[in-house]
Amino acid sequence: MMDNQFTFMRTLPSPFLIHLHRTTNPKFIKTCNWSFISVSKPMLNLCSSSFTSSQPAGDDNTKDGNNNTNGTASLRNFKLNQSTFLASLMPKTEIGVDRFLHSYPHYDGRGVLIAIFDSGVDPAAAGLQVTSDGKPKILDILDCTGSGDIDTSKVVKADADGCISGASGASLAINTSWKNPSGDWHVGYKLVYELFTETLTSRLKKERKNKWDEKNQEEIAKTVQQLSDFDQQHQKVEDAKLKKAREDLQNKLDLLRKHSESYDDKGPAIDAVVWYDGEVWRVALDTQSLEDDSDCGRLANFVPLTNYRSERKYGVFSKLDACAFVVNVYDDGNILSIVTDSSPHGTHVAGIATAFHPEEPLLNGVAPGAQLISCKIGDSRLGSMETGTGLTRALIAAVEHKCDLINMSYGEPTLLPDYGRFVDLVNDVVNKHRLIFVSSAGNSGPALSTVGAPGGTSSSIIGVGAYVSPAMAAGAHCVVEPPSEGLEYTWSSRGPTTDGDLGVCVSAPGGAIAPVPTWTLQRRMLMNGTSMSSPSACGGIALLISAMKEEGIPVSPYSVRKALENTSVPIGDSPEDKLSAGQGLMQVDKCYEYIQQSRNIPCVWYQINIYQSGKSNPSSRGIYLREANACQQSTEWTVQVDPKFHEDANKLEDLVVFEECIELHSSDSTVVKAPEYLLLTHNGRTFNILVDPTNLCDGLHYYEVYGIDCKAPWRGPLFRIPITITKPVAVINRPPQVSFSEMLFEPGHIERKYIEVPHGASWVEATMNISSFDTPRRFFVDTVQICPLQRPLKWRSVITFSSPAAKNFTFKVVGGQTLELVIAQFWSSGIGSHETTNVDLKIVFHGIKASQEVIVLDGSEAPVRVDAEALLASEKLTPVANLNKIRVPYRPVDSKISALSNDRDKLPSGKQMLALTLTYKVKLDDGAEIKPQIPFLNGRIYDTKFESQFYMISNSNKRVYSSGDAYPNSTKLPKGEYSLQLYVRHEDLQILEKMKHLVLFIERNLEDKDIIRLSFFSKPDGPLMGNGSFKSSTLIPGIKEGFYLGPPPKDKLPKNSLQGSVLVGSISYGKLSFAGQGEHKNPEKHPASYRISYIVPPNKIDEDKGKTSLSSKKTVSERLEEEVRDAKIKVLGGIKQESDEDLLEWNKLSVLLKSEYPKYTPLLAKILEGFVSRSNIKDKSHHHEEIINAANKVIDSIDREELAKFFALKSDLDDEEAQKTKKKMESTRDQLAEALYQKGLALAEIESLKEVDNSPAAAATEDANPDEQSKDDCIHPDLFDENFKELKKWVDVKCTKYGILLVTHEKRSQRIGTALKVLTDIIQDDTEPAKKKLYKLKLSLLEEVGWTHLATYERQWMLVRFPPSLPLF
Repeated sequence: MMDNQFTFMRTLPSPFLIHLHRTTNPKFIKTCNWSFISVSKPMLNLCSSSFTSSQPAGDDNTKDGNNNTNGTASLRNFKLNQSTFLASLMPKTEIGVDRFLHSYPHYDGRGVLIAIFDSGVDPAAAGLQVTSDGKPKILDILDCTGSGDIDTSKVVKADADGCISGASGASLAINTSWKNPSGDWHVGYKLVYELFTETLTSRLKKERKNKWDEKNQEEIAKTVQQLSDFDQQHQKVEDAKLKKAREDLQNKLDLLRKHSESYDDKGPAIDAVVWYDGEVWRVALDTQSLEDDSDCGRLANFVPLTNYRSERKYGVFSKLDACAFVVNVYDDGNILSIVTDSSPHGTHVAGIATAFHPEEPLLNGVAPGAQLISCKIGDSRLGSMETGTGLTRALIAAVEHKCDLINMSYGEPTLLPDYGRFVDLVNDVVNKHRLIFVSSAGNSGPALSTVGAPGGTSSSIIGVGAYVSPAMAAGAHCVVEPPSEGLEYTWSSRGPTTDGDLGVCVSAPGGAIAPVPTWTLQRRMLMNGTSMSSPSACGGIALLISAMKEEGIPVSPYSVRKALENTSVPIGDSPEDKLSAGQGLMQVDKCYEYIQQSRNIPCVWYQINIYQSGKSNPSSRGIYLREANACQQSTEWTVQVDPKFHEDANKLEDLVVFEECIELHSSDSTVVKAPEYLLLTHNGRTFNILVDPTNLCDGLHYYEVYGIDCKAPWRGPLFRIPITITKPVAVINRPPQVSFSEMLFEPGHIERKYIEVPHGASWVEATMNISSFDTPRRFFVDTVQICPLQRPLKWRSVITFSSPAAKNFTFKVVGGQTLELVIAQFWSSGIGSHETTNVDLKIVFHGIKASQEVIVLDGSEAPVRVDAEALLASEKLTPVANLNKIRVPYRPVDSKISALSNDRDKLPSGKQMLALTLTYKVKLDDGAEIKPQIPFLNGRIYDTKFESQFYMISNSNKRVYSSGDAYPNSTKLPKGEYSLQLYVRHEDLQILEKMKHLVLFIERNLEDKDIIRLSFFSKPDGPLMGNGSFKSSTLIPGIKEGFYLGPPPKDKLPKNSLQGSVLVGSISYGKLSFAGQGEHKNPEKHPASYRISYIVPPNKIDEDKGKTSLSSKKTVSERLEEEVRDAKIKVLGGIKQESDEDLLEWNKLSVLLKSEYPKYTPLLAKILEGFVSRSNIKDKSHHHEEIINAANKVIDSIDREELAKFFALKSDLDDEEAQKTKKKMESTRDQLAEALYQKGLALAEIESLKEVDNSPAAAATEDANPDEQSKDDCIHPDLFDENFKELKKWVDVKCTKYGILLVTHEKRSQRIGTALKVLTDIIQDDTEPAKKKLYKLKLSLLEEVGWTHLATYERQWMLVRFPPSLPLF
C-alpha cells in the first residue's frame, strides 16, 4: 500500500488507519485522497528570474553555537519570501542538497538511473521529460502487474478493402503506409476504464453522462411531442390498434426515462492492433469510441508506437481524458501491455526524486540530472494495491536495466520482519548487483513497532522516516505559525521492529508539492507521507552516486548506507528519538565528505545476529525487552557479527586480508555492558553483552552497543546493536485501573505510557478529559501490543476536541502483555495558539476469562459448555453470540502448471518462474455478496515465501465480476454458476504440485433477517427441552460460573447449506459501560469478541424418497415396452449431430422411431429438439422449414380439445392417479407450447431471410425468378399470426420462456417501443446468465427505432457481458 498521507486530515479520521485495517476492510484502500494544490505556471514564470540570482536558503548561516552544520537552526527564526516559499514546496535545504550542489553543480544525479517502484509515472508530467544535461528523463515505463495486458494472440488478415475485423467486432481500416511484411495483424481490445484510475473514471463518467443525457433528452422531447400529436389527432381511442399504437409511444417514453435512471457507464472499448514491421513490433489503437467527432481517433490516423524503451514515445487517449500511456509488446506479439498509472502517487514520487524545471529551478526535484525507469507495482484492478507479481517483475527490470537505485514508497504491516520471498529477492539484488534500495518506513505512527514492510523491517533496505521543517510547515502546509524547529511528522512510523532492529534508518522531508499526471488537470499537488520522504532520500543518494561515479569511487549499498547513518543530524534531544527518526536527518554534503574520506576502505556490511543465552529462540537483529518479566532481571546475549562482502569480492585480496580491530562502546554501561575490544575477521566473531534493566524507571529507554574502528575512529560506528527497553507500570489496585493526570501538550508533543496489562484483562474502557485550550485540538490515541507470530495488535482513534470535553473509548487488550499507550497532539494542531492543552486519562481494565475462547459447534444437537470467571473485579456476564457468515469449502476441478515467458518472468539468477492455475466451480442458488478466502495464502504480501496470488471470478459468458489478491474483496453476484480461477506463482515445481488440491472457501454474509442468534442455557438439555434459559449473571472474582451454548435450530440454517460448510460468527461475554443503544446485541462491536463456528451436518433423509406407487395397473409387458421405447428416445437425444456421420445416424434413427411410434408426442418433441439444436447450418431456409414440419407433427399428435377440457376442470389433490394424469397433461401442454414457439421462431426467421433476399443487393436475383418469388410470397401470409394466437391460448407469452415470440410479433406490427419493453422485461426477469441473442435483438431494435445513443451504450455493454475470452492474469 502507498505510504502517502493526506494533507487535510478532516477527510477521514486517519489515512494510516486505512493502512492498518486493510486486512479487515480492504475497501478503505480505494478511499485514498490527496489535496489538490495547484501552483499556476504564470506565477512561477513571474518568479523564475529570481531563481538563479537568489542565494540558496540556509547558506547565510550554516553553523550554530553547537557546530551544527545542517542549517536547520537557520530555519527556526525566519520569514518566507518568494524564493524561500517556492523552495519550501520542494524541500532540499533540510538535507544539505543546496550546499552540495553549490560545491558540485554537475553532480546533480547525472549518470544515475533510479527505478521507481510505484503506481506508474506519467511521461507527460511537468519536469519529467529531460535531465539537467539534456538526456531523456524516463528510459523505460513498465506495467509489472499485468493489469494493462491485452490478449493479442488472435491474428487476422486484411480484406481487399484494406480493413480488418477488430477484437471488439468493429471494422478497422489499416493505414496503407504501415509496413507489415507478413500481413499478420494481432488484434485485441480493452475497456478503457480498466486502464484509468477511479478518480479519472469518475470525471469521465460525469462528463460522458452529461452528453448522453443531452441526446436522451432530445429523444424524450421528440417522443413526448409524438404522444401529444397522437392525442390531439385521436380524442377518443377505442380501436384496439390505436390503443396499441398509443401504448407503443408510451412504452418508448417510459424506456427512455428508465434508461436515464439506470444509466451505468462501463466505458468505451478501444481496439488494439499489433504487427511486426520487419524491425520492431508496432502498436496502433482505435479510440473513436472516446471521441465526439467520428473522424477523430481512427486507427489509420494513429501514429504507431513501439516498446517505450526503444523510441521513448507515448500517446494520449483523447483530449477528454488527457491521460498519457505507453505500450510494450511481449511474447512475439501475443501480449500487448498498455501502461497507465494507477494513481498520481508514482509521478509525484518520481518528481520529488528527479524532476527538472529549467524555468523553475527552485521546484526541481532533489536530483534533476538523474534518469529513471518506472516499474508499476500498483495493480489498477485492485485500486493500486501492490502484488507479488508486480514486485518480482520490477526487481527483474531493475537488474536488467542496470539501475543504481530503487525507490519504493509502498508497504504494509508484517507478521515476520526481514522474511519472505520479496525480501529474499531484494537481498539478492542488493548483495549481488549492488543496487541501493530505499523505501518508506510507513505512516502508522506515533506508536513504537509500527514500521511497515519492506522499508522498515528489511535489513537490505534503507527505511526512511518523514520529517517536517519550519519552512515546509509555513510554505507547503500554509500553517499560521510554523513550529520553532523541525520534527518527525506525527504519523511517521516508529521502530523498533519486533525482532529489535531500529526500523527507521534515516529521515528526510516527508512532504512536497510535486508533479502529478496530466489527467489530474493540474501540474502539481501537495502530498505528504513517508512516501515522500523516501524519494527525497533516494534523490539525495543519487547525488552521492553521481559524484562517486564521476570521481571513480566504488558504489556500494554498504558504504553508502554507512555514510548516511554516520553523518545524519539527530532529530530530538533524547536517545529514544532514534526510534522515530533513525540516525537523524540525512545530510548529503556531509555524507559525501565521509564517502570521499573512506573511498579506499573495503565495502562491508556487518550482519548482526543476536541470541539470548540459554534460549533456543530464533535470532534477532536487536534486543527488545518489552514485557514486564524481561525487565525484572539481567539477561545475557550472544552477538554474532559477520562481515558480508559483495559476491564479486576477491577472496585473496578482499576476504583473506580483512581484519579490523574494533573498540566496543555502550551508550550507558550501567545498563548495557559489553567487552572493550573485538578482533574481527572475514569469518566473523561473537561476543556477549549483559543487559540489566532492573534499576530503570518505568517507561521507554533506548541504548546502543556500537563498534568503532580503532585505527580509523573518524569512520564512526561500523555496526550498532539497538537495545530498546519498555518497562511497564504494574496495575496493582483493584478494581484494576490507572490514571494519568495533567499531561501537558503542545503541537507535536507525544506522551508514551507502558502498562503491564493484568492477567485476565481482555478489554479497556478509557475516558479522556481535555481542558485549558482555545482553538480545536486533534489527538492521536494509539495502543500497541506485540504477541508472538502475530502482526502487532494496534488500535487507534483520532479525536478532535473543539471545546473542553470528555471522550470515552474501548479497545481490546491481551492479558499479561505490555501495552503501549500513546497520546499525541497532531504536529499542526493548535499551531498559532500559545496555550498548552491539559489532558487527563483514566483507564479501567475489564476481563472475563472463558474456558473456550474459540468455540466450535460440531453440528450435533449437543450444546457446548462454557465456564466463565472474572479474575480482576466483578463483571456483568451477558453472553451474546450470533452466526452471520457461511463459508463453503471447495476443491479445484482443474489444475494447470505452466512456464512463464522469458520476457518478464525470468529471475536475475536465471531461474524461470512457473504458474499454477486452479479452477473452482461455484454455484449460487440466490444472489449474494461473497468473498473468496484462501486461508493458506491470504493476508500476506511480504511475509510469505510465495511470490503471487491472484484470482478472477467469471460466469459462463466469461464476464469477470471480481478479481483480487492477498486481501479479497466482497462482491455482489447474481444467482448462477461461476468459475473462480486462482493464479499462484513460484519457481519450484514440487511446491506448486503440492498445491494442486488447495482448499478455497467462499464466504457469504447472511442477510440481517437470516443472522442466527444463538441461545444460552443453564442445563445441558436446554436446547431440546426448551427450558433453562441463561441470560446474565454477575461474576465474582475467583468464582467460576458455567452455562451452555446451544447449537442453531436446524430450521434456521441457511437454505441449501452444504454438508461441511461452516457458519461463522462471534461471541462476547461482558457488558460494556459505554455501549450505545443496540450495541450489546452485536458481539462483533464488543472489543473482546471471539470467533465461533458451526459445522453444517448432513441433511436429514427424505422419508418419501424411494417410495413407489402401489396403484400401478400396467402389466409387466406393457411396462417393458414403455421402457424400451423410452430408452430408444434417450439414445436419439444423445446423438450430438456434430459430424456428418452423426447427422446421418440421427436421421436414420429418427425415421425408424417415427415409423414405430408415429403419434407418440414425446418422441416427436425430441425430434423437434434435435432439429433446433443443430449448428453450422448451410441452408438456413431449408433448416427452418424442417423445424416447422417437425413442430407441426408435434402439434398434430396432441388432442387440443381434450387438453383444453382437462385444464378447464380442477383435479383432486388427494387422488394419486389424478395427480399423475395432471402431471402428464402439463407435460403435453409444455410440448405443445414448445412446438408452437419453435414454429413461430422458424416462421419469423424465414420471413427475415426473405427480407434479406428482397434487399437492393438481391434485385438481380428477383428479376431472374419473378414467378418463383411471387409464388413464395403467397404462402401462408398470416401463418405467424395464426400460430402466435394459438400459443397465447396455452401460455403467458410475456414470460421469459416465450417472450421472444411476443417481441417478434410486436416488431412485425411496427410497435418497436412495445417490443423493446417486452424484451427488457424478459431480460430483467431472466434468472439465467445473460443470453447474447437477447441483447443482440435489443441492439437491433434500438438501431431500428433510431436511438443511436442507446445503441452505442448497449454495444459497449455487450463487450462487458460477453467478452470473447477471459482477461490475462
